[in-house]
Amino acid sequence: MAAAHEHEHSRRPAVRVVDTVLVHPSPPSSETSLPLTFYDVFWLRTLPVQRVFFYRLDASADIDVILSSLRDSLSQAISVFFPLAGRLRLAPGTTNRYELHYRLGDAVAFTVADSNDDLDNLAADEPREAAKLAALAPPLPEGGAVLALQATTLNARGCIALGVTAHHAACDGAGSTHFLRTWAAFCAGVQPSPEPVMDRTLISDPTGLYDFICPKDEEVNKSLKILPVDEQLLFGTFVLSRAHLQRVKDLAAASHHGSPRCSSLVATLGLVWSCHQRATNKPGGSSGKTKTCLAFPVDHRSRLSPPVPDTYLGNCIGGAIAIASRAELAAAGAGGLLTACAAVAAAVEEATRDLQVLGACELWRERVVEAAGMSVLSVAGSPRFGMYGLDFGFGRPAKVDIVSVARIGGAVAVAESRVGDGGMEVGLALPPDGMDAFRRCFDDAVAGLDVDAGPQ
Repeated sequence: MAAAHEHEHSRRPAVRVVDTVLVHPSPPSSETSLPLTFYDVFWLRTLPVQRVFFYRLDASADIDVILSSLRDSLSQAISVFFPLAGRLRLAPGTTNRYELHYRLGDAVAFTVADSNDDLDNLAADEPREAAKLAALAPPLPEGGAVLALQATTLNARGCIALGVTAHHAACDGAGSTHFLRTWAAFCAGVQPSPEPVMDRTLISDPTGLYDFICPKDEEVNKSLKILPVDEQLLFGTFVLSRAHLQRVKDLAAASHHGSPRCSSLVATLGLVWSCHQRATNKPGGSSGKTKTCLAFPVDHRSRLSPPVPDTYLGNCIGGAIAIASRAELAAAGAGGLLTACAAVAAAVEEATRDLQVLGACELWRERVVEAAGMSVLSVAGSPRFGMYGLDFGFGRPAKVDIVSVARIGGAVAVAESRVGDGGMEVGLALPPDGMDAFRRCFDDAVAGLDVDAGPQ
């Protein structure tokens, strides 16, 4: 497994793998199988989610002690979240019933690496090489593993990057964040978060969505291969302040679109979607398709009846799919922005309506079919995860990136602003020409908001 990891990094000489160890739960748990629900199998064939957390260390910090503490506390955290040390497999005697199976001896791969790159370059907002960021997150080991971790020292061991790779079929963003908070608490020596809830009977499937979603008689391992990142891709971070988001909300409220309430997330997604469409819009492009869509997750935990606990470990998110005219999204001025915000807000309302009877899940299926022939911009992450509060005992992260969006064509990542001002951060990967075009559109949109706002 370590050899395979070294091969993955052999194309990226800036990162050198020092060691890969298997971290076992301590204390170990008994053999357990968690059946996948329809929420889980939706993600069975998708690429893993990869996040990188960048930390600056104090001059007095002992990096070897930090690495040892990370490894030891990981063993404690995995004991609480032991299914994440397990493997995805087809349940014995079935053709399409998958499960997350843990048995004694299962463990999580923890890699230590070093890099000659600089944190200020890697963690900048300005576009930088996506492949360099991707090298800081490990691949998943063969055999159905769902979690792998990597600690890479930077700046002559004065900084550290923590890379987290998680298979989405094992848990959603809320579940993986819960695990990371628990790991950080054990490492920092503070009270950990409440233990996860793993009861799969909390998720009902009265209409048979599982069989609609899940393929049959295929090897699950085929979905776990991580694609290489195009060496030409750039990864950029774009920041919207609270004031900018409020201006978008004010414009939406005053518009004739009559859209539902425009939240900060709706404002962010609307602005980014319209900018992305404007930057990539080409006359006669996309084979003459006139519509496009934005797909983003909606947490169902609190919306089900009865509600599912916030600490549920697994997937409990549905998809909201906003559909709009390509030409209207790419319209100059505020027109494209308002079209996007109205479509996003309507998608949120539709995806959460009557969820207590799983009506929204049926509607989700219809929307997936409807959007199948359209170009799609997908969204990863959420400002609710609070990733910038993840402190392992050596301070808050200087930057957090969801680098896996660089492996997916047409995807953006969303998080809360790291300065804690109520703003948002958006990360995306594009070729150089596409990144230049998006940056121009984004800067123009933000400048328009500043002009419209007038003197403060």
